[in-house]
Amino acid sequence: MKDFSADLPQMLAYAVMPWIAILREAPWIEIIVQIALAWLAALILHRLGTPVLQRLAAPLPFSRKLVLYGNHAGRAVVFLLLVQIILRSTPSSVPQIEILRHLGAIGLIAALTWLAVRSVAAVGDAIIELNPFDAPDNLQARRIQTQTKVLTRSAMVMIILIGSGAALMTLPLLRQIGTSLLASAGVAGLVVGFAAKPVLGNLLAGLQIAIAQPIRLADVLIIENEWGEVEEITGTYVVVRIWDLRRMIIPLQWFIEHPFQNWTRNNSELLGTVSIWADYRLPLDPLRAEAERICKEAPEWDGRLCMIQVVETSEKAMQLRALVSAYDAPRCWDLRCRVREGLVAYIQRDFPECLPRVRAEIEKIQ
Repeated sequence: MKDFSADLPQMLAYAVMPWIAILREAPWIEIIVQIALAWLAALILHRLGTPVLQRLAAPLPFSRKLVLYGNHAGRAVVFLLLVQIILRSTPSSVPQIEILRHLGAIGLIAALTWLAVRSVAAVGDAIIELNPFDAPDNLQARRIQTQTKVLTRSAMVMIILIGSGAALMTLPLLRQIGTSLLASAGVAGLVVGFAAKPVLGNLLAGLQIAIAQPIRLADVLIIENEWGEVEEITGTYVVVRIWDLRRMIIPLQWFIEHPFQNWTRNNSELLGTVSIWADYRLPLDPLRAEAERICKEAPEWDGRLCMIQVVETSEKAMQLRALVSAYDAPRCWDLRCRVREGLVAYIQRDFPECLPRVRAEIEKIQ
């Protein structure tokens, strides 16, 4: 039997040479094959490298979030980097290669922008996870979460503006638009166009709110005579949940330009008032004792203050004010209602003759 092992290399060479000739005559086929191999290499690297990175980053909250958030964006960056290497090594004589290079550069910039945005989101989410504000004394956690969310969204907006400007600057016809976007983001140091003014105003207001913190997440505010709680702070507006579950949407810049009430600026503890009109004959000491009893039995009372004072008088009755304290605004509201109902029931039960009444004198006319 004839041994073909010695002729095997020559046979392979004869089989491959026609394909090499075809690829030389049609360079686009070679480019497509190389890009497909680059995608396969990026996919294999992603499948093998992601579990390793997840195990290494599991004990570290920031690294764990970075791997989780930047998973797919990192794969896209690796693939587009390989594509750029392939396209840059391709001879410039290949038809339409410059257009493909531009598209590859734009894709790489978009992938890098995506990765940067996801990385910022990962860092912000890790900080929020390390500072939950579900504890009773959550002032520090709310401060950190507010700063993190506002700064994170502001950074995302700037990254997207920078990435968009850099992508447009790769195209000669759109380079001026890209320069304008970069300038509006602050990279060029110039603010151009009235169209960017509202965006920049809200962006600067968001930075000011994050640093000075006139409002924080879960703060209780009085805005336009509405009582509500800060539910969400985005890069452009604030969502305030009104007590009846309506939502008020307010631009960030409004908080810089208008006054408003913040009931939880320094701490969440509040004082609540209850006003009651009663007859002058009502004894105050038993009423004060009843108010203390009501407060001690109320789970909303924080034990700091419970007092009753006469704050107003008229020709018909006197106005009593009960001053009570609570842990936060929702509990303060419930405590005020509880004390008001309890005092009214006490007066009706033990001193019904001391309820407010209108006195009249009838004279007999002869």
